[in-house]
Formats: sequence, structure tokens, C-alpha cells
Amino acid sequence: MGVDIKQEPISRVGRLSQIPIAFRVASVLNVSVNDGGLGGISLTEAPVDQPWVKDYDAIHNDGPSRWTKQFDLKNWGLLTAHEADRLIGGAVVAYDTPGVDMLEGRSDLAVLWDIRVADDFRYRGVGTKLFTAAAEWAESRGCRLLKIETQNINVAACRFYAKMGCTLGAVNRYAYPDLPQEVQLIWYKQL
Repeated sequence: MGVDIKQEPISRVGRLSQIPIAFRVASVLNVSVNDGGLGGISLTEAPVDQPWVKDYDAIHNDGPSRWTKQFDLKNWGLLTAHEADRLIGGAVVAYDTPGVDMLEGRSDLAVLWDIRVADDFRYRGVGTKLFTAAAEWAESRGCRLLKIETQNINVAACRFYAKMGCTLGAVNRYAYPDLPQEVQLIWYKQL
């Protein structure tokens, strides 16, 4: 497979909307707090009774084409994956952007804001190439850490980030008041 990764102007980020980010939830990582947290936290994969499809772009109609209206993207990077002339994936990295809470006001931290791969190219190494390019993009700007948010319902993403050398740094069971069954998981990659 001849996949090319390109850096594109962030003004073209809306193009990523043509690649679905939706995934099927067939299992979750249940979070157990032992001894009120003093005994640690454990994550255990368990199947769900009724699988469903989660589509982040459909939540509040909040896909890539809207980010230019929500944020100042001048310090963001857009990396795209192509096979021949077909756009098959993309990653967006946020860096040095006031008002983006995930960046914690730090200049040595970047956030992998979005990563997506076309359905027919998933599990074929495209995500790995995009992640590697995103980490290199962040490191070239002096970042020492790459931060990634996902949820306990996205088991495949959690496994992917662990495979990419990320470490689970935070578990927030109360991050999503409107979605109490979802737990925020924050991953970090040392650069």
C-alpha cells in the first residue's frame, strides 16, 4: 500500500469531514476505583449488551469544518494520508492556542485533536503513520508531550494509543455530565 502523509494548510481542515470518525461500540473499559482510589484504579474490558455507533462529528454538529469558527487555528497542524489521489485519513494537532483548555496554557504540550482513517483503510497502518507524523510535527515545535483525549467506550483507540507508546495519565469519571456512562481517558506520549 502506497500511503503518503502530507502536511497541508490548516485552512483545509474541513476536508476531514469526508472521512467518518464513527466507530462501533461493542465493548467498554469499565473503571473500578479500589478503596476509594487509595488502592488504585483498574480498567477491565467488558462487552456491551446492545452495541451502538458513536459518531463524534454528529455531537452538536461539531466536525472539522466548524473548528475554524470555534478556535484560532494559526498554530494547528493538519496532516493528511493519501493513497494515490484519495484522501484516506487525517490528523490535527493543536499547539500554543489560548483558550484551548487541553493545552493547559503550556508551550511544551501539543494535543492530538483529531485522528481519523477511512473505514476501508483501518487496521492497515495508516493511523500509525498519521500518529507518528503528528508526534514529529509537535516535537519540531519544541513540545515534550503529546496529549490525547479519548473515552472508555473507544477500546480500539485506547489499544492503539498504548501500542503507540502512550501512557494513560488521567481518568476522569465525571468529565461528561450529559454522558455519565462515558469516562474521559487522557493519554500522554513523551516526545
